Amino acid sequence: MSLQPIDSQQRMHNLDVIRGFSLLGIFIVNMISFHSPFYYYDPYSWWGDSINRPTYWWIDVFVQASFYPIFAMMFGAGLAIQFMRASEKDTNFTSFAIKRLIVLLGIGIVHAFLVWSGDILITYAVTGFILIWMLKLSGRMLLILGFIVYLLPQGLLTGIMFLAAMVDPTSVTYFSSVQDIESSVANYGNGTFTQIFGQRLNDWQHGNNAAGFISIMIVILPLMMIGAGAAKLRLFQRASEKKAMLGILTVLFLGAGLALKTAPYWGEQNLTYVFTQDYVGGPLVGMGYMTLLLLVMTAPVSVKLLQPLAKTGRMALTTYLTQSVIGTLIFYNYGFGLYGEVTLATGTLIALGVFVMQVIFAELWLSKFSQGPVERLWRKLSDSRK
Repeated sequence: MSLQPIDSQQRMHNLDVIRGFSLLGIFIVNMISFHSPFYYYDPYSWWGDSINRPTYWWIDVFVQASFYPIFAMMFGAGLAIQFMRASEKDTNFTSFAIKRLIVLLGIGIVHAFLVWSGDILITYAVTGFILIWMLKLSGRMLLILGFIVYLLPQGLLTGIMFLAAMVDPTSVTYFSSVQDIESSVANYGNGTFTQIFGQRLNDWQHGNNAAGFISIMIVILPLMMIGAGAAKLRLFQRASEKKAMLGILTVLFLGAGLALKTAPYWGEQNLTYVFTQDYVGGPLVGMGYMTLLLLVMTAPVSVKLLQPLAKTGRMALTTYLTQSVIGTLIFYNYGFGLYGEVTLATGTLIALGVFVMQVIFAELWLSKFSQGPVERLWRKLSDSRK
């Protein structure tokens, strides 16, 4: 018997809603990179004028670095559910998962080098190869280890950066790379496809050097472990039994997370406080959003109200990739060429408008088909690699 991805009857509504919600926040943040050289400037000075400052503050505190952790946890939860199904049916989960992750890696490579350099699928696929060997651990152990593996290096790095700031404040100061900014604007806004490809390659290398890739891995892996542990303990299905716990966790996660997410505003706008904001506060806020959503979804009326978001979550890969295609078509020169020409508020409104259209598309598509188009391709390619 072959193991297949979770079908529409077996999917968990809660996970799909959370996944769909995370895609909205991810798109709002990614939109900044679609229309501006986000990798190379100090955002506090770049978006510091009266028009853009309020929008950047809202994104920086409530969105940035808080939604990809949710998506990572849902990725881990999905793998854990597939592992449990394989165990129940006595099928080979490892070979199935490896095939799926190899295809996902291929999709990520195409996305990163032909569409947008900020791809996360390559990281998810590589990290997934590690996670599948850990899924034999109990749900409780995955949760405990996930939090330990996450908090220890982040806490250590935070301490090191605060020490560096005290010894040499210039070592944690933001610097804008004027040459890279000019190159990005020239190539994305006015360049040929070849020039855009070259810039995209440079951007990918900038964000994926060896140190950067390892640092992303030590963030993503424990988040996936936490999601996998929660799924193995069936916490997503038992939300109605855990209302009090969910309420307490929501207050704790959001309280602590938002205090840290505002660090550059009550502290200093340097790399130390931004690291604390993004790598400690960001995931805590993401967990708070997740527990809050689970609490909301214990109300029967939420099932119908959040169904469109669940449909979008069922087509997560299609939604994520089309966001990049649409975003780059709007701003790169082979599309409308609006790179560097919009305010942050305008870019955010574009993201919201496109996401609404994606929700409508998911509703229409899934009324006729059981899977999204890219999900179907992923399944077909995985099944063919026997």
